[in-house]
Amino acid sequence: MGEETTKNVPVCQKKGELAPFAGALPPSRDTISDLLCRELIAAAEKAMSRAYAPYSNFFVGAALLATGKKVFTGCNIENAAFTPGICAERAAFAKAVSEGEREFTAIAVIGGKNGIPKDYTAPCGVCRQVMAEFCDPQKFYIILARSQDDYWLYRLDELFPMGFSPKNLS
Repeated sequence: MGEETTKNVPVCQKKGELAPFAGALPPSRDTISDLLCRELIAAAEKAMSRAYAPYSNFFVGAALLATGKKVFTGCNIENAAFTPGICAERAAFAKAVSEGEREFTAIAVIGGKNGIPKDYTAPCGVCRQVMAEFCDPQKFYIILARSQDDYWLYRLDELFPMGFSPKNLS
């Protein structure tokens, strides 16, 4: 995997460049390390290889980091009726929640046609809504990856501004 580093990658940046949505909100003072991002991406890549996508041939893997440091993976699972399908991100959340986890730090997402990532695969709106149910939007990180060396790092509030959450029901 090359030289391991624990340097912090600034939110909304990749190798010193501004991410597409940078500037919408001030960057967080907290971040997660490059090494942790790469480890989550590796777990997401492995999950992507288990995707069941016979209709779209678009394979997606996700690796969700619980606050307690346990990682839960998920892959997309398609269905001939389409509606019953589940995204990789929600599969990872369902696994984690069904095992008692309720607090999360980050998720890595990787995907591509025939399992070959050519672009960044962002969570769909439903997945972002599920993230908002369990995560603090200013402290939860979403890693969009093409590989362990090529990724963008966002906070949930940057990809899901003004999202509806349990706080709205208080």
